[in-house]
Amino acid sequence: MEPKYIFITGGVVSSLGKGLTAASLGTLLENRGLTVSMLKLDPYINVDPGTMSPFQHGEVYVTDDGAETDLDLGHYYRFTNAKLGAFSNATTGQIYENVIKKERRGDFLGATVQVIPHITNEIKRRIEVCTQVQECDVLLCEIGGTIGDIESLPFLEAIRQFRYERPKQCLNLHLTYVPYIKAAGEVKTKPTQHSVQTLRNIGIIPDMILCRSEKSLTREIKDKISLFCSVPKEAVFDEPDVETTIYEVPLMLHKEGVDAMICEHLGLDGKIKDLNEWKSIVESIKHPKGEIHLGIVGKYLQHKDAYKSVFEALQHAAISHGYKLHIKSIESDGINKENVDETLVNLDGILVPGGFGERGFEGKILAAKYCRENNIPYFGLCLGLQVMVVEFARHVCNMKDANSTEIDKQTTHPVISLLEEQREIESLGGTMRLGAFDCTLTPNTKAHLAYKQDHIQERHRHRYELNNKYKSQLEAKGMIFSGKNEEQNLSEIIELKEHPWMLGVQFHPEFKSKPIHPHPLFKQFIKAVINAKSLCK
Repeated sequence: MEPKYIFITGGVVSSLGKGLTAASLGTLLENRGLTVSMLKLDPYINVDPGTMSPFQHGEVYVTDDGAETDLDLGHYYRFTNAKLGAFSNATTGQIYENVIKKERRGDFLGATVQVIPHITNEIKRRIEVCTQVQECDVLLCEIGGTIGDIESLPFLEAIRQFRYERPKQCLNLHLTYVPYIKAAGEVKTKPTQHSVQTLRNIGIIPDMILCRSEKSLTREIKDKISLFCSVPKEAVFDEPDVETTIYEVPLMLHKEGVDAMICEHLGLDGKIKDLNEWKSIVESIKHPKGEIHLGIVGKYLQHKDAYKSVFEALQHAAISHGYKLHIKSIESDGINKENVDETLVNLDGILVPGGFGERGFEGKILAAKYCRENNIPYFGLCLGLQVMVVEFARHVCNMKDANSTEIDKQTTHPVISLLEEQREIESLGGTMRLGAFDCTLTPNTKAHLAYKQDHIQERHRHRYELNNKYKSQLEAKGMIFSGKNEEQNLSEIIELKEHPWMLGVQFHPEFKSKPIHPHPLFKQFIKAVINAKSLCK
């Protein structure tokens, strides 16, 4: 069977939740026994989000093959079993870069290179690549940005052409916003009408409209949208804000009958299974057996999506134990020796996530020291491991100026540093260790207990490594190196012998956590937090 294509566009405003909606639809289609693939088309001219500020773009999600991608791929991973990689995210920068390379090679035989057909053909090629890399029944393709944005026009023209060439294989789904105007006391459909009109002017006629709103829409409002947007009444659905958790979205869309209409329109067969796993997740969140309070000590916390996968992975682990999670976001550059105790008091555990640069580094050191000295469960991710090593070297191994060479190039104790082969690389990102790497676990350690296996594979995004020259000194004082990349002789996991649960990893386990399958290290961290909380009672 030839694959089917669902193109998801958005109108009126950004941040409507196209990525979450696309991921939820993937869940529902997989629930019917269909295989799905996912693709995000991003209109920005950056080649990828790897060098973009987290304050603007949010989290950079890394795939197994080392691609730095849009954070929506995190939603795709958490909600579906789709294979994800560099082929799952295409930006305007990548599209133009590929076309220009072809022109320089002479692939176009001297033709004038234009947006149509050369750019649109490259976009269509990227769409087809997704179904070739992973054979699938359905490809869900999300178009970034908002209808009317000049940056999105080549992508919209490409999917218009794509559907024209495959009319029976495609479905256009438009996500729009239906606002409630408090002063008028009314729900307004005009923004949706204008959004669809703009889409139709481009030559794309939506088959289905999903209406984001604060509350469920009346039948009268849906009928009005149907009339003015020339979409059948039964093809207008509402997607109101969920009350408790984003993991209610698949259940809500299924109740609305969205997946049933998609299958009917595309002629897809699929036996509906129950959604009991998702229902149990929601029930666990609504009816917890206890509460825990965690602190995240980071430097990008002003942007709610900068640590998106970390927040979600913590929630997954808390849900699996039946606990309600309260997270206190703590800006590390606001922590000092005078306020560290009052800032971190009454927290059941601390997590220090990844990051780059000097700002806030010393605040993270103080947080790690506080956890070590007070037996508070600590979990360090990427930079969080390096913080843990520097703190331990300074205050336990008596290396007073121990540091990372990222922070202090002149330190006499570079316990964290670049590898020798990285020093001559100048291109931004060239020194990065990106993607999945093997790791061998040491038996009878907390890491081994969590994974319950000897060999694992985790995703990385970092430059600096633990300096093996200091390994024996750290071990002599009680640091355990419980995970190692044998091929490059690199330390991947560390933990402290004389501590209930203080563990750091050089990789990013948050990228491989799902609500249905929480990451084992996050589960063990939350378990340690619950146990420590119980002992304090």
